[in-house]
Amino acid sequence: MARPRTFEEGRAVESAMRAFWEAGYEGTSTQDLCAATGLGRSSIYNTFASKHDLFEKALRHYMDSRIATLTELMDAGLPVKEKVRTVLRWAVEPEPGEPPGCLVVNSLIELGPHDPEIAALLERHNADQRRLVRSALEIAISRGEIDRDKDPLALAYFVFATVSGMRVAACGGADRAALEAIANTALSVF
Repeated sequence: MARPRTFEEGRAVESAMRAFWEAGYEGTSTQDLCAATGLGRSSIYNTFASKHDLFEKALRHYMDSRIATLTELMDAGLPVKEKVRTVLRWAVEPEPGEPPGCLVVNSLIELGPHDPEIAALLERHNADQRRLVRSALEIAISRGEIDRDKDPLALAYFVFATVSGMRVAACGGADRAALEAIANTALSVF
């Protein structure tokens, strides 16, 4: 008979997510994961088949949270410019205690080129984000909030390229004033 788990898997995944977010996949050792989760090495490997398995669960957790937040915003009855402003603000002013940058962007750069499984997962997530924003932009165009000559897919790509660039800039030490300037410049497109 297997021993019952004495920890909550969801909390361990959340803690591992933060460790990977702060140091990257390669930069996070098994010992780092033990320290972050409070679990022993054997508990980690008994629950999560490998470091890669734990990383994938942590990445999915991160992406699920981000998609839920974005879906809620895009479904809100706000003008599209306010929706885009909010998305850009997330890059200017992340939640208190969040590591700088973005786990998706970091993972895309670090693992995307040589881990097809993670690359496919990231591309699906990015496509879901673009779909949500594109849909909101299409509605805005039909309502006259945005010029009809604007391409909603190109604008959705633009929003996420800008946000990704802002996240990388934040990791590189860009201050709030620089990030706000980028956001304001991007917002002027709408």
